Amino acid sequence: MNAAANSGANRAAVRVGVGTRFQYDGEVIEVVELLVTTASNEVLLKNATGQRVIRVSMRELLTSDRAQIIPARPGPSADDPQELASVLLAELTDAERQQLRERTAHVQEVLTGYCSGTAELAAEGEPRPEFDPSLPLTTRYQSKATELNVTMRTVQQWVSDFHNNGEAGLIPKKSLARNGPAGRVDQRWIETASEVMVEHTEESKPSRTMVIDRTNARVEARFGSGVVKLPSRATAFRVLEKLERKHPTFRLSTKRNRDIAERPDEVYGKLRPVRPGEYVLMDTTRLDVFALDPVTLRWINSELTVAMDWYDRCIVGLRLTPVSTKSVDAASVLYQAFRPRPAGRDWPAHAVWPEHGIPRSVLLDATAIERPGVASPALVPETIVVDHGKIYLSEHLTSVCRRMGISIQPARLRTGRDKGPVERFFRTLREDLLQALPGYKGPDVHSRGLSPEADAFFFLDELEAIIREWVAMVYHHKPHSSLIDPHLPKLRMSPAVMFEHGIARAGYIEVPRDPELGYEFLQTKWRTIQHYGVEIDGRRYQGRVLKDYENETSPYAGKGDGRWPIQVNPDDITRVYFRDLNSPRKWHTLPWEHAPSLEMPLSEDALEFARKLAAAKYTYPDDKIAVADLFERWNVGLGQTLPERRMALRLSRERAAIDLPEDAPEQTMSALPSVARVLAATASSGEGPVDAAGEPVADMGDDDADDLEALDAEDDFYADALEDA
Repeated sequence: MNAAANSGANRAAVRVGVGTRFQYDGEVIEVVELLVTTASNEVLLKNATGQRVIRVSMRELLTSDRAQIIPARPGPSADDPQELASVLLAELTDAERQQLRERTAHVQEVLTGYCSGTAELAAEGEPRPEFDPSLPLTTRYQSKATELNVTMRTVQQWVSDFHNNGEAGLIPKKSLARNGPAGRVDQRWIETASEVMVEHTEESKPSRTMVIDRTNARVEARFGSGVVKLPSRATAFRVLEKLERKHPTFRLSTKRNRDIAERPDEVYGKLRPVRPGEYVLMDTTRLDVFALDPVTLRWINSELTVAMDWYDRCIVGLRLTPVSTKSVDAASVLYQAFRPRPAGRDWPAHAVWPEHGIPRSVLLDATAIERPGVASPALVPETIVVDHGKIYLSEHLTSVCRRMGISIQPARLRTGRDKGPVERFFRTLREDLLQALPGYKGPDVHSRGLSPEADAFFFLDELEAIIREWVAMVYHHKPHSSLIDPHLPKLRMSPAVMFEHGIARAGYIEVPRDPELGYEFLQTKWRTIQHYGVEIDGRRYQGRVLKDYENETSPYAGKGDGRWPIQVNPDDITRVYFRDLNSPRKWHTLPWEHAPSLEMPLSEDALEFARKLAAAKYTYPDDKIAVADLFERWNVGLGQTLPERRMALRLSRERAAIDLPEDAPEQTMSALPSVARVLAATASSGEGPVDAAGEPVADMGDDDADDLEALDAEDDFYADALEDA
């Protein structure tokens, strides 16, 4: 054993002295003299022709990339074709490993007289007389061959392999030549099968039998009948199972297979934000749960738009809308990063974010300072990462980002991994919250229940409130496996803790310098200024500031030629906003002419619904009659249907998507305030508060118990809802 080890060590080392050759700067040189100086050891080198002599330090000769030693005899090298000994030994079965131990013991007994290879670990009776180290090596070879019933040539080969590669050299050759993944199947058949599987990347999922039949037919057409041996059906199935790892076709969904096929060929990189607000991810997804539209009272699918800070995974803005989402919805989500929504009054302390941070330039109004807390952290994104959806590349959002100094980084086409964290959030939302709610319909048609819409009693605004509470109370305080500090790789942090970590690390965050920048997130509509004000979709707005512009010529060109820009919030059309061009340039609110008769915000969808109801009842309806009639039917309580009373209750609680300046431990889903209120109302049948007409009403958005019982009792509820819509 020691002799073999020394032999391997000698062959792995090269003697450096007079006569040793090197390749230096592409030229073969030879050591002609070793010099010892006070500074270091040096060598004198000359080239093959002897015309050039150089003097370099031994350290440079051995460590510099310019020089490479030329061994005088063969030996182990890094580019040897055989695998590492550890790799070869790891591939052995238990039986093969035991056979290798026995063969190694035999070889060491031949070389040293001891099965262990050393006298210090001699077994009883060692060395045996026929293997005494004093005997000639040939005699010991013959004795071992006789003992194992093999030829002496075989024993000599074992010893040679042991000298060359140690124990790994004694591995049985049939183990090294074990069949590969495809066995003995013709490589041409394997390549053709792989080709057929790749062709189905964009196609519907095929069966294995069809792929085998197509492969056989293509092989015979390409190489001729009988030229390539076709594998048996069982063997072909095994080959396809191996090829499935390289080209997924049968096991996963076709969507997942396409995603795997489109993975980039380059080495994966990773964008590493270093502080909160550096990168904000924005995306929209359709939720896997039914909701009830408070305006049309129809069962609808909903889309959730979120903005996530990449550094800490905090959700800095979200908006739930009926299909489809508009650019103003995306802008409102982005605005929530600037000015977060107020926290719920019944939220626990750990879910409320304080007004924090020391920005470089900030101007806060008094109401912002006095607010008790907000639902999410406040920051100004430096860059937003979006997909190629129209709402994200719209003129509205891009102009707002350009104005705010926010860069837009579009993700690659059909590459969801570019927004991986937000895509993972959608999955977490579905698995941890949505599937526990009534009306959950599953991620696809194969996972859908018999009638999920029959259980959906959450209105759209209720569902958004539930998601906000879950994000604030659960998601922001749940440790994430991806939120780690490289200095503490074992520590898993929550988004809230990671945000504090980012503040401490960066030393600052950026927040909006002026709250009135929120007006610029609204939708811009160009209108002329008349003596009665401005008219938008048949609605007239008036304000004292417009009197100064009645006879003024608009300074704008293009789309604004002769018109003036008006900022409109589609979730509250009771007022619009106009910016005075005179000094100081200040925003002014223009109320709707019918706004004094309203006691709640009114959206564009609600007004359109009111117009349809009035058109069916009156010959010459106008907006005042339509809205008054709608509110009369909602609020008086005489003869209304249950859906109308429900819609009035929801609209009375509706908030604008953009809140303009003028105006802890993990919990279960049932612990969220909104969910608890609805579940409590469902389970209870006690009497609640009543309105002036004596009709039951809900307190702070609770569903009335009698209403919920009526939902279960009246079979024609859905038909009534559709008729009213």
